[in-house]
Amino acid sequence: MKTQMETDLKLESSLWVGNKRHLAVLTGWHLRWTEADKKNPDKKTVSVPVAEVVGVEEGRVEILPHKSVEDTGRDFTVFYVKRSNSRTTSGLLWRLGRTQFTCPSRVLRDQWTKHLWTVLKTHSPLRPHRLLVFINPFGGKNNGRQIYHSLVAPLFELAGISSHVIVTERANHARDHLLKKDLTGFDGVVCVGGDGMFNEILHGVIGRTQQEAGLCENDPAVTLQQCPLHIGIIPAGSTDCVCYATVGVIDPVTSALHIVIGDSQPLDVCSVHYGPGQVRYSVSLVGYGFYGDVLAESEKHRWMGPFRYDYSGAVVFLSNRSYSGTVQYLPADPLLSGPRDKTRCLSGCGVCSRSTERLFRNSSDSGSLYSSYSGPFSNDSEGEWVSVDGRFKCVSLTCMSSSCAKSPLGLSPSAHLADGTGDLILVWDTNPLGFLKYLHRHTTTQDQFDLPFVEVHRVKAVRFALAGRGEEAEDNQSLSNGMDGEDGGHVENGSGAGSLQHLAAGAKGQTRTSEDKTVTPFMCGLCCRKTPAVSVWNCDGEILPFPEIFCKIHGQLVHLYARGIEDGDSLRDCTEERVESNTTCILQR
Repeated sequence: MKTQMETDLKLESSLWVGNKRHLAVLTGWHLRWTEADKKNPDKKTVSVPVAEVVGVEEGRVEILPHKSVEDTGRDFTVFYVKRSNSRTTSGLLWRLGRTQFTCPSRVLRDQWTKHLWTVLKTHSPLRPHRLLVFINPFGGKNNGRQIYHSLVAPLFELAGISSHVIVTERANHARDHLLKKDLTGFDGVVCVGGDGMFNEILHGVIGRTQQEAGLCENDPAVTLQQCPLHIGIIPAGSTDCVCYATVGVIDPVTSALHIVIGDSQPLDVCSVHYGPGQVRYSVSLVGYGFYGDVLAESEKHRWMGPFRYDYSGAVVFLSNRSYSGTVQYLPADPLLSGPRDKTRCLSGCGVCSRSTERLFRNSSDSGSLYSSYSGPFSNDSEGEWVSVDGRFKCVSLTCMSSSCAKSPLGLSPSAHLADGTGDLILVWDTNPLGFLKYLHRHTTTQDQFDLPFVEVHRVKAVRFALAGRGEEAEDNQSLSNGMDGEDGGHVENGSGAGSLQHLAAGAKGQTRTSEDKTVTPFMCGLCCRKTPAVSVWNCDGEILPFPEIFCKIHGQLVHLYARGIEDGDSLRDCTEERVESNTTCILQR
């Protein structure tokens, strides 16, 4: 049954598109126009959701690459989202669609433009009106300013969005501004840059929210307040992993259109507690061992530019390092989802939608949604802490697939953006060829977890301690006080054949070792130097020099101006496809 708003006709009249007459209809949720030529049996109907109408201008108007207006008094132009397949990724490119209508009179033209703007304001409540924009002029190819002013600013102007633009001058400029300055009146914050710039804004937005809520974000026992400001990402960096994993393409126009129409994608955030009461936040990668060593090595070769990562990766790989440690993790409920269930987190993801109901089931209109979230440690049915000892090539935790152009499926292809969990990946010590096979599979569609020295777990929290200090880390009050008391978790001595079997059997509190997985150390002659005793952590591209950390996943802590990756297989290009009479092409959300 159609809704009242769908059946409530707003406006209908005959309009001209080019030299053809069309019947145009504006309802509560769609703008449709159909060819009215009775002699043509193959009529085409185009239907644009009102939510994806970008703006309306009087006259014959062009916006990109340069704005031009030709006003005859009877014309108006509608701009909307138009999709196309990307040749290099599975996501969809968004472009600015444009249709020019000619009315019989100026009065009718004014009536159409007025009704369209009224419907936009009524049915798109999440559209931003005022944005705070930070531009990193040095990220990627140093073209952040050009990207914003030539591609993004015209779209904001078309949609009636005002923006306050700040070009950053130093590291943490954006973070400090968000923590200290008045943010009244802003609907969201936009980052024009790469993953480093996004990380600055993430820390600023989360930190400001906790300050205003009177919460101590350095305390791992605290349930953080959900951030009211949305974050938009205009990709202008070297990798743009966060944008790729949440939109599916690295394209400034696509990202700008998601911001304009007010898309909202919740995102899990991992808080990383280390040292004496310090905290950092991550959404893509917290990595120890190989990924930490590559980042540390690359800092010595910044003069190489982006090539330093490839060079450093080769050096670290040939060094063949592995590190001893104790990993403790709190498993998530395996019945909800699993890291090897072959699902992908796409737009409208069912796993994330059900997680929203689970995380906020007790919410009320009188308070913050997030204040009702009891935290990821309150469900005793989801198991207790599991402890793993051994030597690892790398230990990684990610809250998303962490896909990018070089790794289309990412570190964990079935990870979800907003289910309140992270994927813990343990790569045990192995021979160089085996590890190379694991790394190579990230660039293909092969299952990188289908290797005997690799295991993956869906978790809610992780601790890491140096070898022989697991009990000491467990007793460390700064990291675990209040956590074990909530779920009754503890670590007992025991054994298990593997963590996947552990989850399937519902075992609790087990400790495992890697005696059967440790191989004889091998040193490459080209990089023959003593292996350091400890590595460092790579936290979304920032080095954490403290090897012992505690990580906690905060479900849907922030929201992005995005909607997740749209499935390109379901695309129907309505502008090129001829359809039979009485059928409708819908540019659907």
